[in-house]
Amino acid sequence: MESFIDLARRRYSCRSYKNQDVPRDLIEKVIEAARVAPSAVNNQPWFFIVISEESLKRMVTSCYSRNWIESAPVIIVACGNHSQSWRRADGKDHCDIDMAIAIDHLMLAATDYGLATCWVCKFDVMKCSAFLELPSHITPIAIIPIGYPNDTVNPDRHKDKRKTLDEIIFWEKFSL
Repeated sequence: MESFIDLARRRYSCRSYKNQDVPRDLIEKVIEAARVAPSAVNNQPWFFIVISEESLKRMVTSCYSRNWIESAPVIIVACGNHSQSWRRADGKDHCDIDMAIAIDHLMLAATDYGLATCWVCKFDVMKCSAFLELPSHITPIAIIPIGYPNDTVNPDRHKDKRKTLDEIIFWEKFSL
């Protein structure tokens, strides 16, 4: 069994997928990891719409401006339910935070099962909502293409492309 840090280092934003179906039970296992993610007050304000049917997939991928997404055999639209999410006393809605945790769990599970994903958040939310006929309190938070990767990435890439621990850890008090 690999360590968590090794799994986290293997996860990357894949932008090229094999033309290979992903079994439904594997998608369910990946979403199970999101299901068990923590959320504020355990409200679990999430839904995951799994899309593999070509015409609907084309509609949803048209909400994003890059063509590489079309190579993914499956698209998961992670949606947040703002009517279920917890709000802090100052009004801060934790839906997006809860969704981020669940999506991260989903993506790490996909990596563990040999699948690849990419977190797409720069998309036309209104258009996506309309295509999926979502009510106003449900927001698509991310589009997640998922499939078998058509490429590989060096897990050591984090040594150069991430801040060092010294740049992000502050002991006892924050100072820049």
